Amino acid sequence: MKPARFCYHQPTTVDEAVALLGQLAPEDGRILAGGQSLVPTMAFRMAQPPHLIDINGIAELAGIEVDGDIVRIGACVRHTAFEVAGAVPGATGVWLRKVVRHIAHYPIRTRGTFCGSVANADPASEWCCAVTAIDGRIVARSASGVRRIAANQFFEGVMATTRRDDELVTSVELSLLPEGTRCGFAEFSRRPGDFAIAMAMASYRLVDGNRIAEARIAVGGAEPMPRRIAQAEAELNGKTPSTPVFAAVADAAAAAIDPMEDSNNTADYRRGLVRTMTLRALENAA
Repeated sequence: MKPARFCYHQPTTVDEAVALLGQLAPEDGRILAGGQSLVPTMAFRMAQPPHLIDINGIAELAGIEVDGDIVRIGACVRHTAFEVAGAVPGATGVWLRKVVRHIAHYPIRTRGTFCGSVANADPASEWCCAVTAIDGRIVARSASGVRRIAANQFFEGVMATTRRDDELVTSVELSLLPEGTRCGFAEFSRRPGDFAIAMAMASYRLVDGNRIAEARIAVGGAEPMPRRIAQAEAELNGKTPSTPVFAAVADAAAAAIDPMEDSNNTADYRRGLVRTMTLRALENAA
């Protein structure tokens, strides 16, 4: 099939894009960045927006900026940007490079965008899990002003967020992890490039010789939205890295979640995957 007819708008500044969105959002006007989720739904006519606002011509949305201990990722930054060593400095960059190679296939990574993935809020999105794990902030701009929304207040459920219809996600901000942070990631999908059924991210630092501190454990894909698992983090902090400790943390993560069910995956299956992915993420970090 082909998309239904629509009007195409191509703003060259953020102000122009925000003004257009404020005008056209009540008519189901949509933002087009990478289009890797929107365009297929339009092709099947599952979505028929009468207006598309293409933000790819806005230069200020195309870069990654580091300001002190904050990295700011613009709305048009492609997934492949994070495959480049040094694109994001330090441990945060290492973590993001581990994550990006799991996203879909290379042609999709060349077009899809980091912020678009976050705004779409698919439970299986690797970047949604990453933003949650690093306590990121989503920067949303409208004619009324700018909001910086914490990740744990942005995601509301399956493809549901607190972004207002007239708000443009202009960037995502991440706090750079301290030097010496160890980071790991693991996910499971039935075939390479498929949507993940479950994923886990883990990071920690070693202090006082060999004691774990600043633990972060986040799970995605298994529940309607990604989240940090406080019970698992508490199980990890203060311990010495070892297989038994990591296994206990994985058990805690699996016990804490309320997994989704679908025609292919039972709740118990997803819970078991979370246990295994958490253990693998911790081993990957170590």
